[in-house]
Amino acid sequence: MEFYEVLEKRRTIRDFSDREVSGEVLKKVLNAAFKAPSNDHLRQFEFVVVRGREQIARLIAPVAHNTQRLQQASLEASADGMDMDEYAMFVDALPKQQRMLLQSNCLVLPFFRQKDYPLCQPADQSSLNYFASAWAALENILLAATAEGLACAFRIPIGNEAEHVKRLVNAPAGYEFICFLAIGYAAENAHRCTQKVIRVEDRIHQDVW
Repeated sequence: MEFYEVLEKRRTIRDFSDREVSGEVLKKVLNAAFKAPSNDHLRQFEFVVVRGREQIARLIAPVAHNTQRLQQASLEASADGMDMDEYAMFVDALPKQQRMLLQSNCLVLPFFRQKDYPLCQPADQSSLNYFASAWAALENILLAATAEGLACAFRIPIGNEAEHVKRLVNAPAGYEFICFLAIGYAAENAHRCTQKVIRVEDRIHQDVW
């Protein structure tokens, strides 16, 4: 698949079929992470791959409760003038937070080495360089998965979810959990949210805003 076609086809998919992702394909997709730019050049990314609904269910146990609170907050925000495309995305996404992680039957837990500062207490913007590198790596994974005909959905942990995961997988000190990443094949009737149309000409400014 040509590169710009991959960019156009990449979508967050939250409805998966029961077709299994082979270990060979998954390894190829995760290897893309190590081709991304890295703050320290060491590419200190680690992945825990979890298969099977029972195993996944243990790891995502706090998700249902936390999602209920998030859903209520989002519905309240909609009354204050939430963008319609944004609202449509939330309406589809929030009820599927737990199901999509289970349904993919292949849950990837990406970790990165965080040095110098606690992640949520940065001393300055460059303290987040390791975090930025981790998300650059994740973007490579999403694009590689698209090129392989796979679908992905991720959930950024909230509340107690990150600590719950780190404890269950025995993550070493100094490593931070990025997100729950479901990788699988899209269901035949998978929902695809409408993409907001952006005119790039309107977002490019010469010399000053």
